[in-house]
Amino acid sequence: MSVDTLDGRIALVTGGSGGIGAAICRQLAAGGARVAVGYGSNREAADQLAREINGVALGADMEDREAPRQLVADTEVALGPLDLLVANHGLARPAAYPDVDAAMFDRTLAVNLRAPFLLAQAALEGMRERGYGRILFISSAAAFRGGVVGPDYAASKAGLHGLAFFLSSRVAGDGVTVNVLAPGFIETAMLPGDPSQLASGVPVGRVGRPEEVADLALAILRNAYVTNHVFTIDGGMHPR
Repeated sequence: MSVDTLDGRIALVTGGSGGIGAAICRQLAAGGARVAVGYGSNREAADQLAREINGVALGADMEDREAPRQLVADTEVALGPLDLLVANHGLARPAAYPDVDAAMFDRTLAVNLRAPFLLAQAALEGMRERGYGRILFISSAAAFRGGVVGPDYAASKAGLHGLAFFLSSRVAGDGVTVNVLAPGFIETAMLPGDPSQLASGVPVGRVGRPEEVADLALAILRNAYVTNHVFTIDGGMHPR
């Protein structure tokens, strides 16, 4: 079968306490998966969501280089062997390029790029042994056009694409898929501006909803024949 029900699968979603991450957590749970809601600082929201979907909330500081591997281990202790990894967390601090110093650049890449790699590295060990796994990195349309947040943010998200391309070909034969989902303007706390103003630049005439991103994420995670792809969901802003 090329399409999975995900029923009974174990999933970890980082940045799962709100926005796109929370929507993905809810849809995974609705599809029968058991979900670990990864969070950085918003413990209350993560705990509430975990209660809602009968999952678990697990905290981790993604700037800490040991945290990703520990988070995968904590997920497996709490729920069982990890089948699905959605690296959705991210650091986004608006800044003009002259204002981004080395420390700021390094921190953004540590959280947005190094941590997803370390998460995948830890998750892949068991996935390859069991012959099943799904890894989905949540990128951004800024990876294609630079965006409006900052050079460090755009570079970190573009790096996820290269990471997926590298990993996917090396694990496809073991039943593991690696893909990227790159949203455009989505109505979350990280939206860089007023939704009504941003909508004027979107062909469909509005910004997206987290649930729409989650719909596509679930379709990717269910499919065993889709790997090594970057999918955009941006209302038609960046045709590719």
